[in-house]
Amino acid sequence: MNPHLAPVAVPDPALLPHVQQLCDLTDPYASGPAEDELFAAAMAETNAWHADRSPFFRSLYEATPPAEPYRTPLVHANFFKRHEVLSVPREDVELHLTSSGTTGQKSQMFFDHWTIRSAQRMVARIFDRHGWITPDQEVNYLLYSYEPAPSLNLGTAFTDNYLCDFAPARSVAYALRNTGGDHEFDPFGCIAALRRFEREDAPVRILGFPAFLFFTLERMRAMGLPPLRLPEGSLVVLGGGWKGHSDRRIGKEELYARVTEQLGIPAERIRDTFGSVEHCIPYIECDHHRLHAPVWSRVTIRSTRTLEPLPYGEPGYLHLVSPYITSVPAQSVVMGDLASLQPGEACGCELGTPWFTVHGRAGVSRNRSCAVAAAELMKGMA
Repeated sequence: MNPHLAPVAVPDPALLPHVQQLCDLTDPYASGPAEDELFAAAMAETNAWHADRSPFFRSLYEATPPAEPYRTPLVHANFFKRHEVLSVPREDVELHLTSSGTTGQKSQMFFDHWTIRSAQRMVARIFDRHGWITPDQEVNYLLYSYEPAPSLNLGTAFTDNYLCDFAPARSVAYALRNTGGDHEFDPFGCIAALRRFEREDAPVRILGFPAFLFFTLERMRAMGLPPLRLPEGSLVVLGGGWKGHSDRRIGKEELYARVTEQLGIPAERIRDTFGSVEHCIPYIECDHHRLHAPVWSRVTIRSTRTLEPLPYGEPGYLHLVSPYITSVPAQSVVMGDLASLQPGEACGCELGTPWFTVHGRAGVSRNRSCAVAAAELMKGMA
């Protein structure tokens, strides 16, 4: 068995049997009454788990009306920027990740063995479904994220480096180079890596912030460089958004067209993602470039005025729910993103689960995400 798909056990099988069963589902996009019933049972178990172990969550849970779906309190992602809350002993914390860059408020998220391995296995199941786990095929990586450093514990860096496990690395190049205490965007290094990769016979995997990729393509065009043709089987998986550089953001379709034009990677091999350190469920575009909810989560859009659930098509706060997490009471997180939800059949792809579109951040905030911090590195570089 592929090690990324290997079994992993919940902390207490007697208390969390349905959580185990849900997270063991192998089809990432299974849907139907049986899956809905299993999800509700798993949510009841994880709510009880956190209510017994977190006074913070217990007080919220007791005040939540039973009519609320899954009777799950709404916790805004910004809460984790100001508070550390755990539902496991600190000695059971296997991984500590943050959401932001070198300055500004950071979400502090803690993961026990089950939580982080379960989330990683979800990513692996989706990659496996797309045929993107290739243990016998070396690839060259260009990571539009942070080069590792001893004190670096950013969630985006952790995720991008984990994605390198799905195909053996012939070489790895980083866009954000570690300068010994800070990181600097290196567009010329990215261009040199891409030109070198074109001459080799290994596919290329480009992972990370889309803004950095766009600025690289812009620099290539400004330098008058001819289009590249990266080897067949190359793949682009983006994540992190354009926060901090929305004034220079181009549409997704235009970005994908530029990647195809300048790097020779077809649109079906370019996918965007959505995720956060507060909610590690992977949302990865289908071949129609829609973000479908996997079987392990449910997505609701909430009114920005009343927080009531909104019907399909109406924009509001993105509310993400999953029972997978046992380390922190973050099974129901209201994000700072505005989004709208559509039924699965409105996509036209083979997946049947609902999908959402992210329209941007809600309001103006002084909080900075890791994408904002990364974007600041590009000042003067484009």
